[in-house]
Amino acid sequence: MTTTAVRPTDDSRRDKLLGGIAALRAEVAKTIVGQEEVLDEILMAVLAGGHALLVGVPGLAKTLMIRSIASAMHLEFRRIQFTPDLVPSDITGTEMMEEDQATHARAFRFARGPVFANIVLADEINRAPPRTQAALLEAMQEHHVTAGGVTMPLPEPFFVLATQNPIEQEGTYPLPEAQLDRFLFDIRVGYPDEAVELSILRATTGAVGAAPAAVLTGGELLELQRLVREIPASEPLLRYAASLARATRPANARPDSLVGKYVRWGAGPRAGQALVLGAKAHALMAGRAAAAPADLRRVAHPVLRHRILTNFAAEAEGVTPESIIDDLLRTVEAPKSDIRI
Repeated sequence: MTTTAVRPTDDSRRDKLLGGIAALRAEVAKTIVGQEEVLDEILMAVLAGGHALLVGVPGLAKTLMIRSIASAMHLEFRRIQFTPDLVPSDITGTEMMEEDQATHARAFRFARGPVFANIVLADEINRAPPRTQAALLEAMQEHHVTAGGVTMPLPEPFFVLATQNPIEQEGTYPLPEAQLDRFLFDIRVGYPDEAVELSILRATTGAVGAAPAAVLTGGELLELQRLVREIPASEPLLRYAASLARATRPANARPDSLVGKYVRWGAGPRAGQALVLGAKAHALMAGRAAAAPADLRRVAHPVLRHRILTNFAAEAEGVTPESIIDDLLRTVEAPKSDIRI
């Protein structure tokens, strides 16, 4: 698949692209009831050009939401069901011996695996062994696959949406922290409230509704990703992102602070990049021309929660990465801004 060209974007084109995001939300709402915050975080990750990990117990429509998003885009979608017997070639592809029927000459041909798609759903990613996980995560980082000494680029746009069940441990291989860092966002999918759960029952036990229609093309998504990059971020905002990321590291913390007492390893420089890109994506989705500290604070939890490794004392005392992030948002000084979200 060839890369879609991106053309310059004027104001009217920008408005049309932002309308495409609203239309995509509306199409996904045909099959998904509630979960607006989760949907927004997935879209922010996609617009920022990153990958997202969805963590939640079974039955919360994680896979259905990803399928619905894929259906609302004119993009190639592949699903990979991760299992203990999955091997790297099941993801990236394998070389096959073929014989020419006319000349009977034999030659190797590379059969491309399901990773050669625009949207890849890695379902239950923690069920495959580390070697197989690494094959996908390398493709996520490099956006290409190398086989037989030949490097083949993946189609653009390319993003991976992975799911993970947090409660089942038997037969799973948790992602190492270095590999988790490849995901821009760690998105937590929680239980719906009572009103939403009743709406789910009404929507899913009656007549089958219409499937989402494709409303956004690959070229338009690439334009939106470029627009995110063009959203300005002030020097104070960049300093705020760096301060938040650095504040997660025990070496930079006071011994009596939550980070000093309960964190084993903090977030690396990639966290600061994710904070800025996530803030820009959130600002774009809100129709604003610049990113503000409030945008950055909105994405702090999905960016940082999987990049903070707590110690045994935190586990014993019930201190979670979320509570540590909340404390950092209270204590790390944000630049002044009159924008509220």
